[in-house]
Amino acid sequence: MKVLMINGSPNEFGCTYTALCEVARGLNENGVDTEILHIGTQPVSGCLGCGGCTDKRCVIDDVVNVALEKAEQADGLVFGSPVHFAGISGSMAAFMDRFFYTDAVKRKPAAAVVSCRRGGSSAALDILNKYITYAQMPLVSSGYWNMVHGTRPEEVRQDKEGMWVMHTLGCNMAWLIKCIEAGRSSGVPLPVLEPRSKTNFIR
Repeated sequence: MKVLMINGSPNEFGCTYTALCEVARGLNENGVDTEILHIGTQPVSGCLGCGGCTDKRCVIDDVVNVALEKAEQADGLVFGSPVHFAGISGSMAAFMDRFFYTDAVKRKPAAAVVSCRRGGSSAALDILNKYITYAQMPLVSSGYWNMVHGTRPEEVRQDKEGMWVMHTLGCNMAWLIKCIEAGRSSGVPLPVLEPRSKTNFIR
């Protein structure tokens, strides 16, 4: 079992990474492997709205396709971002728009994690959670909202409650992944979905 973790911070080993590492610790302690993928500091294009997604891939061949390939082999995902102006980072927003347009990870358990200096964490977390619930992914929770505070990794590690939240999140995700696998092994089928009826608000 493995969980792919996306680090949407321009700082590869900063506060978001510190939070993700604590989630990974909870997963690893429960027998689940982890990998952290940094989306990097190169510009990430937003979705072009071209409709050219094929074979669960984007026509723009960059880190998004790298993540999609890794996600196919993962049992769960964690998306992490710093808070920029009460939202997620610009690169992470572009990444998420394209990553989720393909529906490649539908129904896999997922969680969102945000890191901030002081405020805006709830708004940023809400943005990430909307992607997850759109893709029918079971949203994994912790004992509080998935956020940490601090401007440097050492400050984040001083956020004792935040670290507890991250570790608990990892343990909860490991439990849910094992429950899903147990259900699959017992023959519990996925729900049969009705075709979506897209309805515009203009008549």
